[in-house]
Amino acid sequence: MADELNKPKDEPVPDEPKKTTSSGSNMTRRVFLGTVGALGGTVLLGRAGKALASSEFEGYPNSFGVLTDLTACVGCRSCEKACNEVNNLPAPDKPFDDGAVFAETRMPTHKTYTVVNRYENPKDKSKPIFRKIQCNHCKEPACLTSCPIHAYSKTPEGAVKYDPDLCFGCRYCMTACPFYIPAYDYWSALEPRIQKCTMCLPRIQEGKTTACAEACPAGALTFGKREELLKIARKRIMDNPGKYIDHIYGEKEVGGTNWMYISAVPFDQVGLPTDLPNKPLIEETKGYLAMVPLVLTAWPALFGTIYAASRHRDALDEEKKEEKKHEEVKK
Repeated sequence: MADELNKPKDEPVPDEPKKTTSSGSNMTRRVFLGTVGALGGTVLLGRAGKALASSEFEGYPNSFGVLTDLTACVGCRSCEKACNEVNNLPAPDKPFDDGAVFAETRMPTHKTYTVVNRYENPKDKSKPIFRKIQCNHCKEPACLTSCPIHAYSKTPEGAVKYDPDLCFGCRYCMTACPFYIPAYDYWSALEPRIQKCTMCLPRIQEGKTTACAEACPAGALTFGKREELLKIARKRIMDNPGKYIDHIYGEKEVGGTNWMYISAVPFDQVGLPTDLPNKPLIEETKGYLAMVPLVLTAWPALFGTIYAASRHRDALDEEKKEEKKHEEVKK
């Protein structure tokens, strides 16, 4: 038994900062691999989708997960603070104890892997509902199946892992995610990077819980094996008639997720999409993908890598100019 622990707003795209690099050969190799991977991946995507997807995807039987009980969350944002510290993220614009952030609906960004939002309680307006938002770590992730170069992987621990060294910035994953989670770091112009919750994979591999679950003082987050969490959720719903909606969000949505929710109000009232199929999203699109002409899928990826190569060339030119200036000063 698991241990019980006590449509988004678009961010303005900032001007890309100038950045130089001394590893020109590595970047050239990366651009080359990105192009080859993108072109090859788009050709194989239709066939790969059939191999990866199934209506009853079992996933990893011993994978971990987190169960969020929305009736227990008090909006303290301790989970945000713990996530920030563990992942060495920049300090927030407003302190973690500043309730002013609840004035608007927020989404995770490249600076914040998880956020807590406040929603009106239709049953009691004096007691708002709070929901923690992060990557739900789908059992068969749409981000993984949409990525032309396999920058994502599903780990046996349950986390959806992202490899920034493979990513070339096409951002297909951002479009594919049914929960609108992956965030792009526009400040890394020459090093495309997606940022999202990691489900504290390094901590899990060390035998620890996720940082957010460990920090939650209200017991709203329960970390454990996914199958055990489902049993816990069903028992709470059964033992408290009338308290919970008779549904575990994430048990079956898009084939199932490793981050799940139980709630006293319908899930659409706390910002969760309720029109998702119970099978992986690739099942909905694999027939279409098999018919899409290569040119429609390969060219966007190709132009993306050409742009990255161009940016890299500009950076190298800037670096050479700086080196020349230094040499002239020495003379």
